[in-house]
Amino acid sequence: MLSVKEAGQVFVTPAAYADENLFYQACAVLRREDPVHLVRHDNFNPFHAVTRHADVLSVELRNNIFRNEPRSVLGTKADDERAAKNGNLLRTLIHVDGSEHRALRGITSDWFLPKSLARLDDRLSGLARASVDRMVEMGGECDFARDIAMPLPLNVILAILGLPETDYPRMLKLTQELFGNADEELRRGSTPEALIAVVQDFFAYFTELTHQRREEPRDDLTSVIANALIEGQPLTDIQTISYYVIAATAGHDTTSASMAGGLHALIENPGQLELLKARPEHIATAIDEIIRWVTPVKHFMRNASEDAEVGGRVIRKGESVLLSYPSANRDETVFTNPDRFDVTRSPNKHLAFGFGVHYCLGALLARMELRALLTELIPRLDHVELAGEPALMKTLFVGGLKRLPIKYSVREAA
Repeated sequence: MLSVKEAGQVFVTPAAYADENLFYQACAVLRREDPVHLVRHDNFNPFHAVTRHADVLSVELRNNIFRNEPRSVLGTKADDERAAKNGNLLRTLIHVDGSEHRALRGITSDWFLPKSLARLDDRLSGLARASVDRMVEMGGECDFARDIAMPLPLNVILAILGLPETDYPRMLKLTQELFGNADEELRRGSTPEALIAVVQDFFAYFTELTHQRREEPRDDLTSVIANALIEGQPLTDIQTISYYVIAATAGHDTTSASMAGGLHALIENPGQLELLKARPEHIATAIDEIIRWVTPVKHFMRNASEDAEVGGRVIRKGESVLLSYPSANRDETVFTNPDRFDVTRSPNKHLAFGFGVHYCLGALLARMELRALLTELIPRLDHVELAGEPALMKTLFVGGLKRLPIKYSVREAA
């Protein structure tokens, strides 16, 4: 059994997120014994890990007190010092608060409304069919994470942005280097300079694209961002480029993780897979259960602008809290048998998309993509099993399966 102190260290250990048994054991210890736990580590500034569903929710709902700035994502002391001196490398929706957040979110919010996304239904169905057809062509064995789960949502979000298909591999590589900077297999290098170089590559790519769309706007999201005005003024360079980066990366990586993690869960729970085959109407509830089960975004940080109580503990002005979404999504007081994967789970009050003003802008699109894939794959999937050891990404922020080798039998499309 882990001690409380040992349990708290999982939040500063990238390898812990790649060991789900260890991670969820640690979270259970903290929820039970110290749900708002002060984490100390030589390489990180202190923070309070918030592990219960109700406490995460209470912080999310008090966005006037618990702010994104200055520490929106957990980084090392050196990262915090660089950000304090030079500002964050990016300035996205997850970095800002108040009127700036509302204005930035409003630029693209119409694109992610149900009436706007409905036009993608046929495209999503076509991409899902092409993905399963590709499984047929691959002859009964593939790495589902890399071969199927990664390309599908990448194609969707980059098409929305209006990027050429020839650039998709470049965007995938940059995304993996950005979110996988704690994983030896995925990162560009082990130094802070290597991560800065990744962000600089994003900036170079999207700066050129911004100039193109300002000169010749198109009917795509890139043109909307490039030509947006806030109070009559164009976005700053860092606001513009950061907007592209968060859309192009988080817009596909988290959905890819859910797709791969969802299939892995169905392989490990064959009764649930059989239930979906027999009762495809349960795909609707299976989508949110997959998202709860995987929870690709592992945390966001919030910073107290005044003294406030969370879970019976006073968080002092200037202190930071880490909202552990995976822990909240396994909270025994909210979810019956939380460590059981149940495609019929309803209600499902997971917090994988956050809550309140910072609720994920692309939540509906992610659900639509999962629905399209499951609706196409489940009826055609006769058999599936692991063909090797799955591997999770080492991370502190966003992550999921980087490998899911499978053997399968999939029918040709009708």
